[in-house]
Parts: sequence; structure tokens; C-alpha cells
Amino acid sequence: MEPTGTKPAMEALRRALRDGVDAWRPQVQSLSQDLHANPELSFEEVRAAASITAVLAEAGFEVATGTAGLPTAFTATAGSGDLTVALCVEYDALPSVGHACGHNLIAGASVAAALALLPHVDELGITLKAIGTPAEEHGGGKALMLERGAFDGVGLALMVHPVQDGVTYNPAGTTAQAVGRYEAVFTGKAAHAAAAPHLGVNAGDAAVLSQVAIGLLRQQVPGDHRIACYVAEAGHVTNIIPDHAVVPFECRAFTLPEYEALLERVKHCFEGAALATGTTLEISAAEPLYEPLIQDDDLAAYWTEAMDAFGKDTSPSAGMGGGSTDMGNISQVIPSLHPWLSIPGANVPIHSHGFAALANTPEAYDVMFEAAVALAWTVAGAATHPQQRERFANAAYRGGALIQEATS
Repeated sequence: MEPTGTKPAMEALRRALRDGVDAWRPQVQSLSQDLHANPELSFEEVRAAASITAVLAEAGFEVATGTAGLPTAFTATAGSGDLTVALCVEYDALPSVGHACGHNLIAGASVAAALALLPHVDELGITLKAIGTPAEEHGGGKALMLERGAFDGVGLALMVHPVQDGVTYNPAGTTAQAVGRYEAVFTGKAAHAAAAPHLGVNAGDAAVLSQVAIGLLRQQVPGDHRIACYVAEAGHVTNIIPDHAVVPFECRAFTLPEYEALLERVKHCFEGAALATGTTLEISAAEPLYEPLIQDDDLAAYWTEAMDAFGKDTSPSAGMGGGSTDMGNISQVIPSLHPWLSIPGANVPIHSHGFAALANTPEAYDVMFEAAVALAWTVAGAATHPQQRERFANAAYRGGALIQEATS
């Protein structure tokens, strides 16, 4: 992937970037450990955003907070080159299980890569942005920031994501599912459950019937589709026929047409439950749609080359079996990289208490810093290869500005 005649210079740059990551290791590891010890939910990451921006500002980045109107988002900028690179920083946690998705490691890898690249932004001719993107788990922070212009001018965007042990470090051909999250609300009529149950319209029954219908539907959809729901409300006491029931649900598929078809079938399950019980139904979107993930082949090649240098398994991947990310929305319009970071010894699934514990181990921090080096090397490779640099520079996004112009 390197231009002819630049190998010695590139090797020297890679050594410098690796040394840069090593120099920041104590401070970044402390930052990541602090994030892990103080998990904050989507849009509530006040401490995390403040801690991360303090490190970046101290290093010399120009930091702006409240990016895209989101209080816990930020943009840290260095350099003024014609190629703009975004390193996405995630730091939200999950309810009850904390950093069971390893966002403390995602933040650490992106921050360490940004700090290592900082002294070289003029040499590489890049504008480097570490963009703090809240609410990945729930809320679609990146989708909102993309729409509001936070990624305008960006030519390539990168981040990493930890997973269980045994997953190849080669991201080529991997993806993530589209996911849409909704809330179904049934409205019935309250009545005394003993004196006059026949005068009530039972919204709780509608919630039960919708779950049964969805359960039966699962046999009739492709094996890589996913449907999940739970009853958030369906009554409060036994002697009142419930007149209100709330069922949050989500649908996932690997392509948007498949997702849309699945969503339509799931909506029919709720509509049938409403018809059967005589309730009324309202379905509303709870979050922005997360779109399928596209890995840029050239960025994946740079990353894989770096992982080879660390002796990692970079065998071709069969693709991810599930999961979603709002990085998918970025990847639909900006060349992007979202490789999987396999934690040694992690034999439990993500989003579990066990994985949360493993995201705060020496082994996890070791691979986090290897990932930081690989991210920095990937940026350097893309910036110094003339053809690739031109492609990424020409891919600079400005859709947020167009949306703002259209609505102003």
C-alpha cells in the first residue's frame, strides 16, 4: 500500500508513532480505567467527556464542547491540512452492566492514537479531529452529529471495537446490522377486575398477544434477523383492568431492505394484538435508525498490515454474526474503519457482567494500545499514499451542511 521509495521514511514514522503511543500509555490507561470505574449512560457522560477533553487540551488540541448541540459531545482539532481525519471516541456505558461493551477501551485507543499523531499532523498534511460521540448504546449520537454537521469535511473516520477472544483482527468483509428501536403503546379502558371486567378493554392482554405473535414470527424470518422486545408497562395492580401498556421493541437485519421488510412484519404483530383486544395502538421511533456498517477496503488493508506486525490473527473473516453501531451511519457516507479488537481470554459475550470485568484487565489494555498504534499507522498510510490521499480528500462529507441549508 506504500508509494515506491518511501519505505524507510514510513518505517521511521511508524516507529515515532509507536513511541508516541508508549509515551502516553500511563495517562491514557489511567483515563480508561477511570471511565470503567465511573460508567455513565447515554447522553449523561459528563465526567467522561470532561476527563477526555482535559487530556486532549493539555496535549495541545483545540477543544470545543457541546458539538452538534449535544452537551456531552466534543471535537478536539489539530492541524490544518486538506485531508481531514476523524478518530471517533465512544464513552457511554450500559444500564446495570457498566462498560460491558468496552467503550472505555474504544475511548483509550482513539485518544492514544490522536495523541501519537498530534506531533505529525503538519508532516502528514492532515487536519486531525478526535470527535467525542456520546450515546452509541442508545440514542444514536453519531447519527445526530452527522446530520447536524459535526462530520462535515471529514474524509475518513476510524475507531475500534472490543469483542470476545477468537475473532480475527481482519475487518475486511465484516459488517454490523441495521437496527431500529421503537415503542408500541396500547390504549384500552380501565375497569374493576372483579366487579365489571367485561366493561374493560385490556391493554395488558394486547402486550401479551404481541409478544406471542412476535415469538411465533421468529421461526418465519431469516436466521440472521433479530427481534427483541419487553413489556415496560402493562398495569400496576391486580384489581384494575389495565388501560395502558408499553412495549419497546427493536428489529435488526444486515441490509436496509431486509430491515424494512422485517419491521413491517413486526408492526403487523402489534396491529393484530390491538385488533384482537379492541385496544388502539400507536408506534413511534425511540431512536435514530442505525445503518449497516461498511468497512473501507483500503483502510482495512492498512489496519491488517499493522495487526500482522503485532502477530495477530488476520485470517479472512466470515463476518460478524450480529450487533449494531451508529458508526454504520458514518460509514454510509464517509470511508470508515471499525475493526474488531479481540481481548485475550475473553470467553464471555459482550454486554455481560463478565465482559465488563474483562474490559478492565492488563490484557485488554495491552490490545487497546496495540490498536492505538494500528489506528495511527492506518492514518499515516492513508495520508502518505498519493492515490489514497486524493480519494479520501475527495470523499470529504458535507451532508450536514446541505441538510441545514435545506431546512433553514
